[in-house]
Amino acid sequence: MSSENSSADDEQRVWDVVVVGAGPAGASAAYAAAVAGRSVLLLEKAELPRYKTCGGGIIGPSRDALPPGFELPFRDRVHAVTFSLDGKFTRTRRSKQMLFGLINRPEFDQQLVEHAQKAGAELRTGVTVSRVEQHGSAVPDRRTVAVVLQGGETVLARAVVGADGSASRIGAHVGVKLDQVDLGLEAEIPVPETVAEDWQGRVLIDWGPMPGSYGWVFPKGDTLTVGVISARGEGAATKRYLEDFIARLGLAGFEPSISSGHLTRCRADDSPLSRGRVLVCGDAAGLLEPWTREGISFALRSGRLAGEWAVRIAEAHDAVDTRRQALNYAFAIKAGLGVEMAVGKSMLAAFERRPGMLHAAITSFRPAWKAFARITRGSTTLGELVRSHPMAGRALSALDSRSAAVPAPTADESAPATE
Repeated sequence: MSSENSSADDEQRVWDVVVVGAGPAGASAAYAAAVAGRSVLLLEKAELPRYKTCGGGIIGPSRDALPPGFELPFRDRVHAVTFSLDGKFTRTRRSKQMLFGLINRPEFDQQLVEHAQKAGAELRTGVTVSRVEQHGSAVPDRRTVAVVLQGGETVLARAVVGADGSASRIGAHVGVKLDQVDLGLEAEIPVPETVAEDWQGRVLIDWGPMPGSYGWVFPKGDTLTVGVISARGEGAATKRYLEDFIARLGLAGFEPSISSGHLTRCRADDSPLSRGRVLVCGDAAGLLEPWTREGISFALRSGRLAGEWAVRIAEAHDAVDTRRQALNYAFAIKAGLGVEMAVGKSMLAAFERRPGMLHAAITSFRPAWKAFARITRGSTTLGELVRSHPMAGRALSALDSRSAAVPAPTADESAPATE
């Protein structure tokens, strides 16, 4: 599609949908709107491909939310998980079936954008959005939103989707409210072939020393993605945790090719998902799983929904219909992702108080491990598990109880358990 002016008298083009941000949420929104036959402009401030701080784990819900024909650029396929409790009580659990896959975000994001372009979306990179306006001189009528770029250029749209990350300008316009902010630190560490072979097909998850914190090692060929995450405000302790974690793993002698940090933000229950003809999704909406801080599946799923409802909003002829469609979008998000987030918050609260109990359950209690495996493969979700298995709900309540006794895990990495 051309971004040339649509008439001889130089009247400015009005796009059906403008999407701000070309990560998984934005690319999914652009794809969904373009597949519906609408004119779509996808704006991205960086040049693609670009690095993003992210473990790069693709679980079942992420896989299932991808466009038809999308071939995942896996760097590794995970069949084993080693769990440890702040470096102790280490145990590896294995599965004959693949649990999840690992990707590099630059490749993955680029592929998603290419699918949106093939569907008909137009991409503009290297442009930064300053603000959006739904009233005033920049807006020709009530059915139009003005997206104002740095430098003063204005792009017009019938609907706008904000997918511009956790520090979203569109999120600020909508009034997104946050309930939880965490700091993730990550290092991409190139390793020799012998070290890479030791990690092939296996990840490490370490329940960390600060409440709610954990670390990970995700192998991707000749590079290990090593990271930690904990509550914001614990910056020095989080940095120390990463340094100690890397040293404990015997990786301190290898120079990282990239070291980065990122804030993850989780929405409050009453946070808005829209304002007028503007929707937010993914990190811009604060949509992620609060316990693991997994965001890719939330970005893909909310992005697709935002694209579909942006099409309906673009077609709306008045404020009443616009509001109805925006409320339908919010309902769709809350009925699915919102349920998973609520269970994730309970899991985080329990994990913050009783990490040892969770570690003992997942490494020694077969049903807990099977539940973990089913969630990562996408055959169930946290929400479905609690809803359909009363015993799981009771177990979560017990885990969330302050008075629960903590069974001591066995310091043993003997015979790994196989599902």
